[in-house]
Amino acid sequence: MVPARADVTGSVVVVKVAAGDAVEQDQEIIVLECMKMEIPVLAPVSGTIERVDIAPHDSVKERQILATIREQG
Repeated sequence: MVPARADVTGSVVVVKVAAGDAVEQDQEIIVLECMKMEIPVLAPVSGTIERVDIAPHDSVKERQILATIREQG
């Protein structure tokens, strides 16, 4: 399992994936807002979303795990 982590402290604008979804490496999976800027969170690997740990409007901290991906292969 590979975690997708927040690069910044902020709030969740949109979650673009759900558990069971297939994703490609560098696909935008979540959008965060920090200081009125939207920051994309990209999938670190290709695989299947195992778990999403946040929802829109949640506050997150830098390095917090937002989702977990089961790596393909």
